Amino acid sequence: MWFQETLIVRTAGRGTYDLSEQVAGVVIRSAVQTGLCHIFVQHTSASLMLCENADPTVRRDLEAFLSRLIPDGDPVFRHTAEGPDDMPAHVRTVLTHSSLTVPVAGGSCSLGVWQGIYLWEHRRAPHQRCVSVTVNGE
Repeated sequence: MWFQETLIVRTAGRGTYDLSEQVAGVVIRSAVQTGLCHIFVQHTSASLMLCENADPTVRRDLEAFLSRLIPDGDPVFRHTAEGPDDMPAHVRTVLTHSSLTVPVAGGSCSLGVWQGIYLWEHRRAPHQRCVSVTVNGE
């Protein structure tokens, strides 16, 4: 059996957005007890991550690291039609993940105690992001 929903996530700009409860809701609605939950972001300037959910400074430190590694407006980038943060956002997405797969056990995502599912917005401006969640199993 499989079940699929698309989540619409409105971001306020660059940063991380916790999707754990929304994904858990999709798994519950699927009625799958044992299987896999696949999460896919349908964009090239945002990504997904499985990250610590207890201390938000972990996500801030990851953002600071990527900002240093891939600065906005770097003159090496030729693709600048959508602004100085566009090409860095594409690079960030390529270096991170556009999809995640999480086991489903007992009708819920089998995450570790300190794990959360996050959308990582790489653009500075607010965006509306589509995240496809597919649950397979029995």
